[in-house]
Amino acid sequence: MIVGVPAPGWSRHIAGVCLVALVAAADASAQEGSGSDPDAPFAFGGPAAPGPGAVITRDDEGRATVRATRITTPLRVDGRLDEAVYASLPPISDFIQQDPIENVPATEKTEIWLFFDDRALYVTFRAWESRPDQIVANEMRRDSNNIFQNDNVAFLIDPFYDRRNGIEFAINPLGGRWDGQISNERNASGDWNPIWEVKTGRFEGGWTVETAIPFKSLRYRPGRAQIWGFNARRINKAKNETSFLTKIPRAAGLAGLFRASLAATMVGLEVPQGSRNLEVKPYAVSSLQTDMTSAPRVSNDPSGDVGLDVRYGLTQNISADFTYNTDFAQVEADEQQVNLTRFNLFFPEKREFFLENQGMFGFGGQAGNAAGDTPVMFYSRRIGFDEGIGVPIEVGGRVTGRAGRYSMGMLNITANDDRVNGVGRTNFSVVRLRRDILRRSSFGLIATNRSQVVGGPDNQVYGADGTFAFFNNLSINTYWARSRTQGKTTEDTSYRAQMDYAGDRYGVELEHLAVGDNFLPEVGFVRRDNIRKSLARFRFSPRPKGPSRVRRYNWHSSATYIENWAGRVDTRQVNSEIAFEFQNSDALYVGGQSTYEFLPQPLRIVGLTVPVGGYDYASGWVGMNFGRQRRASGTIFLERGTLYGGTRTGLNVTQGRFSPTSQLAIEPTYQGNWVDLPVGKSTTHLAGTRVTYTVTPTMFTSALVQYNTGGRSVSANVRFRWEYRPGSELFVVFNEQRDTGAVSFPDLQARAFIVKVNRLVRF
Repeated sequence: MIVGVPAPGWSRHIAGVCLVALVAAADASAQEGSGSDPDAPFAFGGPAAPGPGAVITRDDEGRATVRATRITTPLRVDGRLDEAVYASLPPISDFIQQDPIENVPATEKTEIWLFFDDRALYVTFRAWESRPDQIVANEMRRDSNNIFQNDNVAFLIDPFYDRRNGIEFAINPLGGRWDGQISNERNASGDWNPIWEVKTGRFEGGWTVETAIPFKSLRYRPGRAQIWGFNARRINKAKNETSFLTKIPRAAGLAGLFRASLAATMVGLEVPQGSRNLEVKPYAVSSLQTDMTSAPRVSNDPSGDVGLDVRYGLTQNISADFTYNTDFAQVEADEQQVNLTRFNLFFPEKREFFLENQGMFGFGGQAGNAAGDTPVMFYSRRIGFDEGIGVPIEVGGRVTGRAGRYSMGMLNITANDDRVNGVGRTNFSVVRLRRDILRRSSFGLIATNRSQVVGGPDNQVYGADGTFAFFNNLSINTYWARSRTQGKTTEDTSYRAQMDYAGDRYGVELEHLAVGDNFLPEVGFVRRDNIRKSLARFRFSPRPKGPSRVRRYNWHSSATYIENWAGRVDTRQVNSEIAFEFQNSDALYVGGQSTYEFLPQPLRIVGLTVPVGGYDYASGWVGMNFGRQRRASGTIFLERGTLYGGTRTGLNVTQGRFSPTSQLAIEPTYQGNWVDLPVGKSTTHLAGTRVTYTVTPTMFTSALVQYNTGGRSVSANVRFRWEYRPGSELFVVFNEQRDTGAVSFPDLQARAFIVKVNRLVRF
């Protein structure tokens, strides 16, 4: 492994196999033969390369080949498109509609230019708009998903030309940006933040985008001459229209940009000779802490610390990351949840070190951030937390990359001891290897280990998985895994077989999942163990013909049957819902479900204890979603039914957003539960509001305030973030939590004021 305590023997052997396979694949990939085109380093699929003076060729199947053009003078990235090169070189154009009418020309013209020099790849858009007054743009914050609810353009590059992985960049007219990594054409992680430049502009006929992506921010095949995959997408929100550079099936939706296998081929690109890039990012943090729940109490206790992150390119496409004395003080607080089940809650990872290349460690068709019944083999929040207690990360390292058809990730981290809370020094290691097969399929291996340095039982998990994609809409995901925990030698396996057909008009999902009672991945997440689950889900999504306010009907129904490994029925559930999707992006949902559930032990929910037994209950719901392009938007969801021998009424407000200006956003949420059971009554309220003011796309202030009657708490998390230069940031954070149940309300429990600054240095 990399650093910390050595992993067990099997882990070291697998790591060695990974490295040998990568080296062999790298040698093989470097020797690929050239195609018939003299400019191409190897043969490629799709139309022939554009001839002299041309920038795109197409064929009857909707495929395309585009040419990147070398420039001798770097572009001024200012969004103006006033350099002479724009007049001398024709643009790439003729986008094809995906939605609402498949495979017809887009109603608005979109033009693209692809340039490069020895430093960067430049991607430029000119988005023509017949009604510029209808452009929707109300989000400036980086990586906000609301960018996709604005007018926006996006592009995918596939630097390895493996036709299944890539990097997505999205920009709206205000300069709001989203960047993320795409793995296996299906999983997207928007928390990868490379260094790149973007500026937008307006002109009488629409809006423009200029971007510069330094080659130092990318990984690609060895060699100077390159062939990459490239695709582009435009969303016109006023028309609710989506179009692409190449033909993308309507069933794929916005995720059609992930389909690297359907992207155009980009030729003519030349990159700098491979260098082993070195990035160093030191940080310093100072804080003032108050904790009235600790023993002894802490009041206005000052402290300071320093740490370091380093990245080094082992090869052009394999990089190593090292972290020392890692600090996550700047990470946004979790949004609280109310649990009405007997199963574990899933909280997403928000720490940057674990988010980058997260998809590399995905297993069984998941990216590591899902929250269903399928176990997650590597759940990074197990590192740095122990029973909800924060544990400092002492040192850690990671190697990720790909060569040829192989991709690999290895991670090793040591968390320091916390003597106050009795948590020992612990080492975590993960090894992941995946090999691409066929056109869009892969199989792989994973192994994880958690061990306490002094005493305490070790825990290991190992498994194999396969993901298979056929045609455009059919996929099969499968895995088998086993855990090894001292004293638990039976029912310690988990396996899954899932088939998913996701067409535009019809959808079918079939799944069988087993999770043993003693299956325990201590570097993973298990929502529910001791189950054998069978599921069938069907969807029918017709699109009405002729003029109508309804864009599509979406009916789906599912049946779930779960028993434990002894054969006792634990859960039976049937549900059905119909949704009306309107042309203006609003949607109406109506549905209901019937459930049987057996409680093997008393269940404590919302302050009430439900006794052991079998329970039949049912509920119905109605919901309304108001499109995010509105100044005020969100989803209101009302549910009423029976629950554990009583009744429950639930009211949820989610994804709420009010944008009085393009820089200010107020995002309220609310979850209310009124429960009346034979054992008593309970009412809980969980309300929260996030207020964000974005000064520029690289500077914002946000405040998250949450009030939870169930947890008897009110909390605030206020953050100021300024990326004062690319990759370098200043954070100012204020946290406070108070007890609403105390006699002397508001009773202070904890408070912190934190200032953190880091600086990225590239060599």
